[in-house]
Amino acid sequence: MLLGVDPGTRKCGYAVVERLEAPPLALGIVPLAEFRARLDELRAAFAIDMVAIGHGTNAGVISAAVREAGLPFALVDERETTLRARARFFIDHPPRGWRRLMPRGMLLPDRPIDDYAALLIAERYLRLAV
Repeated sequence: MLLGVDPGTRKCGYAVVERLEAPPLALGIVPLAEFRARLDELRAAFAIDMVAIGHGTNAGVISAAVREAGLPFALVDERETTLRARARFFIDHPPRGWRRLMPRGMLLPDRPIDDYAALLIAERYLRLAV
């Protein structure tokens, strides 16, 4: 099982995936300072054997926490994940009412989407690992 992580300045998104094209088993966003505790919770709930970390802001902090937990990890290019995460979010949560008439490229999600960026990082890793 793979944990994808999108580290940011103050928070990080995470996604647990089993394989490509499968729905995520867990999605979430935690403050950066709470990531290590959440990592332990996720390991207790899922058989995580690899972590894919977006190679960007605070990747070093997350890498150190993962290393401390004794898990292998890989840094993954995270270019364009935020833009693609927005598109993926609207696939899973289609706009309603008048918002459905607007071009999706003009819509902004009603919540942070770091978890969707983490999902895309995990999927990018899985595509490269094949």
